[in-house]
Amino acid sequence: QVELVESGGGLVQAGGSVRLSCVATGRSFTAFAMGWFRQAPGKEREFLAAISRSGGSIYYPDSVKGRFTISRDNLRNTVYLQMNSLKPEDTAVYFCTADQTYGFWSRGGGQYWGQGTQVTVSS
Repeated sequence: QVELVESGGGLVQAGGSVRLSCVATGRSFTAFAMGWFRQAPGKEREFLAAISRSGGSIYYPDSVKGRFTISRDNLRNTVYLQMNSLKPEDTAVYFCTADQTYGFWSRGGGQYWGQGTQVTVSS
C-alpha cells in the first residue's frame, strides 16, 4: 500500500509558475514509477507527465511538453511537477499517481492515487 499526498496548489496569475509536490508513504518509493494527471470540471482526466523509478526515463504528452517538468527525489520520497507559463485553461485538480510499471499512462493511470490539489489560474 502506498499513500500519496499532494501539495503546492493554489491561485496563480496567468503566466506564473507553480511547483506541486507529492509525498509518498508506505512501501518503498523506488518501487514505483510516478506521474501526474489533472482533471478540470466537466472534462476527462488528462495525463501530464511520468517518471520512472530511477528518474532516468521521463515522458510528457505533446500538450504540456516544454511547460511542465517532472522530477523526483528518492531520498525524500517526493515527486514534483514544475509548471511554467500557466494559462487559465490549466485550472484543474492535479493528482499524482504511482504504479510499479512505467507506462501506466496508457492504462489511464497508476494503481495508487493522491487526493489531489487544486490549481486555479486567473487571467
